[in-house]
Amino acid sequence: MAYTNSSLITYKNITKNRTSPRYHVIDTITIHCYVGQVTAKQGCDYFATTNRQCSSNYVVGYDGSIGLSVEEKDRAWTSSSASNDNRAVTIEVACDPTYPYAVTDKAMTALINLVADICKRNNIKELKWKADKSLIGQVGKQNMTVHRWFAATACPGDYLYNKHSYIAEQVNKKLNAVSTVKYSSDIKSLVDKGIINSPDYWMAQQNNLNYLKALLNKLAKASQSKKVNSFGNVRDAINHLVKCKVIDTPTYWMNNYKKIKYLDNLLISAANHIQFDYLVQVTASSLNIRKGAGTNYAVVDTITNKGIYTIVEESKGSGSSKGWGKLKSGAGWISLDFVKKI
Repeated sequence: MAYTNSSLITYKNITKNRTSPRYHVIDTITIHCYVGQVTAKQGCDYFATTNRQCSSNYVVGYDGSIGLSVEEKDRAWTSSSASNDNRAVTIEVACDPTYPYAVTDKAMTALINLVADICKRNNIKELKWKADKSLIGQVGKQNMTVHRWFAATACPGDYLYNKHSYIAEQVNKKLNAVSTVKYSSDIKSLVDKGIINSPDYWMAQQNNLNYLKALLNKLAKASQSKKVNSFGNVRDAINHLVKCKVIDTPTYWMNNYKKIKYLDNLLISAANHIQFDYLVQVTASSLNIRKGAGTNYAVVDTITNKGIYTIVEESKGSGSSKGWGKLKSGAGWISLDFVKKI
């Protein structure tokens, strides 16, 4: 197989600490923690000059930089396991020097982008993580491994270890691996009943979710007034649901009040439970984090680095025309007036 390297790299310094070529096709990702908040250049330069027999394919810096230390065609010396390192692309990520070895938001974003790029180029259709050491090598069930499974080490640190499910989820969104999306029980019920063909369409972005809710409100109003033979706007809504592949058989729902009422309730319940998240970059030089969604809530912290953050929930509130976004870290809420989606 002709291997390539990521086009996302910002620095390259190939170390002698490698085995060329690797003897196994790339089918695994192994994320490590580089203990220290270094740049990709600093990490790669260390591997290129150290007398220790260690290296990794890539280094992700605290600032989001990405360095190439060992080309993907070669095996890096990273995981204390020749078998693992021959089949895995290994990535060292800059982190805090103390427990739980947390990484910056910029490093996390760069890591997710890098892993998605690695998967695309190496035909890894879906990133799978079950936190199960017994599944090492069974890439159909789990294709992420960690250093601590092969040696007496805390690597990749509890912060990154506990983020593996999140990393896999975010990478799979980029890979369009719909099978890994965790739908709510209501969404699953809609899929099982054949009502929704493409649930990922609605879960993918907030604009779609808001539009779906608007359509559902029209359906609910029509069913409540029992306008079974004269749907008005609801007919347009149903036609749009068909066009967007939400429902297959509109006449099934339009010809029976009890059925359309059931559809209303089921879809509304599903919409209320849909979970979504997305990345934003802060555009303001100083942005307050508040305890709740609104300027009437206390300020708990301030963002001053124009960094990249993950929003997991939106809400209306005072003092923001675009609404408020809840940070995935749990730190609080920020005004969406001062961020841009990425």
